[in-house]
Amino acid sequence: MTGAISKTHWHSWCTGALPEGCAQCVQGRKLVLFITGLCPQRCFYCPVSEHKFGHDVVYANEWKIKNPDNPVELFEEARLTEATGAGITGGDPLARVDRCVDYIKRLKEKFGKRFHIHLYTPLKLVTKEKLQKLYAAGLDEIRFHPDLDDELLWPRLTLSRGFNWRIGVEIPAIPGYEEKTRKLISFIAGKVDFFNLNELERSDTKAAHFKLDAMHFVQKGDISYGIRGSSEMALEMITYAKNKGLRAHFCTAKLKDAVQMTNRLRRRSKRAALPFDERTSEGLLVRGCVYLEELAPGVGYREKLKSADRAMLRKLLDKAKSKIKAMVKADIVVDESKPRLLLSPKILKENAKAVKNLGLVPAIVEEYPTVDAFEVEIDFL
Repeated sequence: MTGAISKTHWHSWCTGALPEGCAQCVQGRKLVLFITGLCPQRCFYCPVSEHKFGHDVVYANEWKIKNPDNPVELFEEARLTEATGAGITGGDPLARVDRCVDYIKRLKEKFGKRFHIHLYTPLKLVTKEKLQKLYAAGLDEIRFHPDLDDELLWPRLTLSRGFNWRIGVEIPAIPGYEEKTRKLISFIAGKVDFFNLNELERSDTKAAHFKLDAMHFVQKGDISYGIRGSSEMALEMITYAKNKGLRAHFCTAKLKDAVQMTNRLRRRSKRAALPFDERTSEGLLVRGCVYLEELAPGVGYREKLKSADRAMLRKLLDKAKSKIKAMVKADIVVDESKPRLLLSPKILKENAKAVKNLGLVPAIVEEYPTVDAFEVEIDFL
C-alpha cells in the first residue's frame, strides 16, 4: 500500500518511502557514473550534452575516465564525495553491458556489498541475458525508461521480475502526455516496485532545445530550467499512480540543483579543499589564485588551456612560485590543470601589489570543488 501524497524536505513529492537510490541521492551520496554516450533511442528531451552523446566515453560525476579499462578516477571520485552508492546512466548503459558488469563488481569489491548501485536504461537493448549479467554482478536496483510514443517494447519490463532486486520506471513529466503517462502507469501497476517522475527541463543541447521550442514548451522562469506545466502534470500523475497502488516520487529541478548537487559539493569540498582554501555554505571553494599573464582567465581562456605547452608552463610557474616565496611565508601549490598557483586568499590580498609587480595576475576565485574546478566568480586584485 502507498501512503498519502506528501511534500518532502527536499522539494519533491512522494507516496510512501523513497526508493533507496533516491534516498541516497538527496543526501548527495550517489556518484553519477556515465558509462557511455552510445544509445539507440532518441528521446526528444534528452539532456545529455553533445560532447557526450554518441561518444563512447565514461565519466564519474564531472571527471572523465582516461582509461575505461582501469578506472582509477572512479574510485577517487567516490572517495572524495564520500559516496555510498552509484547511479549508472548514459546514453544507454546496456550498449556497454560488460563494462557495467565490470564496474559494478569493482565498486562492490572496493566499497563493500552495501555500496548501493542502480542503473537506468531504455527498453530497446533489454534482454533476459543482459539482465542476468547485471544481477549476477550485484546490481541492486534497475530503472526502466519506456518510450511513451512506442508501446511495443513495454512488455520487456517483465523480463526483470525473475530477479531479487528493486524495479522501477522513471520518466519525465511531459505536459500534453497525460493520457500516455496514465496508460503507462496502468500497464506497470503490479509489475514494478516504484514509479518516478522527473520535472521536464530545457536542455542545453541544440537538438533537444529546438524540439522543445517546436513543441511550444516554455521555461517557467529565469532561474530554473524547468518547463511550465510539468510540475502540475506530475502531481496529477502521482495521484493517479497512488490510486493504482504504485509507490511514486516526483523529483523537481530544485531538488537536483539545490539539494542533491549542493550536498554532493559540500561532501567533496571537505576532501578536495587545500588547507588554506575557504569553503562556502554551498560547498564552493574560495581560493587565492596567481596566473601567468598570458594565461589569465578571459576571452578564449578554455581554448588557451587546451593548446598550452604544459611542460613550459610548469617551469614558468615554478619560477613564479619561488619569487613569491621569497617575499612571503605561505604555502603555495602549483595547479597544473589550469595552470596557476594557489595560496591563501587572505595572504594574496595582502600581497597583491607585489605579485602584480612580478608580472603576474592575482585573483580571488570562487569555484566548484570538482575536478574541472568550474569558476563561478573571479575577482582580479
